[in-house]
Amino acid sequence: MRKSIELDLSSSDPHLRRPTFLELFFDLVFVFALTRIVARIYEGLTIRPAGHELWVVSLGFCKSVLLLVALFAVWQGTAWSTSRYNPDSGIVQTVVIIALVGSMVMGVALPRAFSSSGLLFAVAYCVVQVSRPLLLLTAVREHERRSLKVRMLITHSTLSVAWIAGASTTGWSRGLLWTLALATEYTLVRFGWPVPGLGRSRSSRWNIAGSHLAERFQQFFLIALGETILVIGWAYSDHLAPERTIAFAVSIATSVLIWRIYFHRAGRILAEAVALSRHPATIGRSAANTHLVMTIGIVATAAGYELSIGHPLDQPELSWLLPILGGPALFIAGRSRFEYEVFSRVSPSRIVAIVVLIALVPAVQGAPTVVASAAAMLVLTAVAIADARRSRGAPPEPAAPPF
Repeated sequence: MRKSIELDLSSSDPHLRRPTFLELFFDLVFVFALTRIVARIYEGLTIRPAGHELWVVSLGFCKSVLLLVALFAVWQGTAWSTSRYNPDSGIVQTVVIIALVGSMVMGVALPRAFSSSGLLFAVAYCVVQVSRPLLLLTAVREHERRSLKVRMLITHSTLSVAWIAGASTTGWSRGLLWTLALATEYTLVRFGWPVPGLGRSRSSRWNIAGSHLAERFQQFFLIALGETILVIGWAYSDHLAPERTIAFAVSIATSVLIWRIYFHRAGRILAEAVALSRHPATIGRSAANTHLVMTIGIVATAAGYELSIGHPLDQPELSWLLPILGGPALFIAGRSRFEYEVFSRVSPSRIVAIVVLIALVPAVQGAPTVVASAAAMLVLTAVAIADARRSRGAPPEPAAPPF
């Protein structure tokens, strides 16, 4: 008799279970994919385009972010599937394996996704996104879940037309069509996959293994943070010099601070917040978007590391300060939202940090690149100290999710 794909949430086991080895294997693909994203951003920042440099570099950065958002959509959809359905089911394992292969292909195609490899990237994305609801539809039995899969299948199949059409064009048309397709997908997810004639699904009715989903978000964050360590090591190993050693130390310290700020209380009790939430799927969906923002910030910061270690004494271009200062600012912005999701509040120190990082742009533009990186590190240090002072001598703050 075929094992049911449905996840039995009436018992305690689904809530206590850990991610499977197949899921962790799937995550390894994103180590490679994020490496390609960082390399793409770095190459775009170190070119010398003729005129309008900031505009050209910013456009290249936006393209890299678009590709990262597509990769995250694949990861997120897979994580939700393993949190809602039995991960030991053959159907769910097939979903994960297809996502693994598709993500790998997307990573391979990523450097030339806006030129010669666009069709390969688009087809891989569409296969993963369409196959997931199609396979799950063949196995789920509960009416509401079947209805959701039908809406998802219709949506992804329709949006695949835009992805393939975009891959068949060049220049602005490709970027515009892919952006519209992704924006439409994320908007439809937000409103329950509405389809004319079929209505929409209420996320508050979705049953999920909350602790499993929370741990998956934490694991993806660690993948992104681990990517920064790889970038630091590769950049520094190219050539050892005193000034590069300083930039290396600053970069390592910055990654440690990012880890500290993320996991300081809120990052550790996300599962508790999901368990206490009135609508676990709602906080899960919100946390997914928050982790995407933090991941974009971390990836940008990693590109900043490469600039700082590779050109520590050079005067930074204005475009270089986008990842060096903007990356940490974006991470703090996402972490502020994350704090709200767990505690229903935001620490003032995070808002101040974002303002200071933005204000530092004109102040460090004439200084060596390593000084800009050190300034960002000091701001993150202040945030970490503020967190430590807030919790010193006080009992651990309990989760109080707003959803």
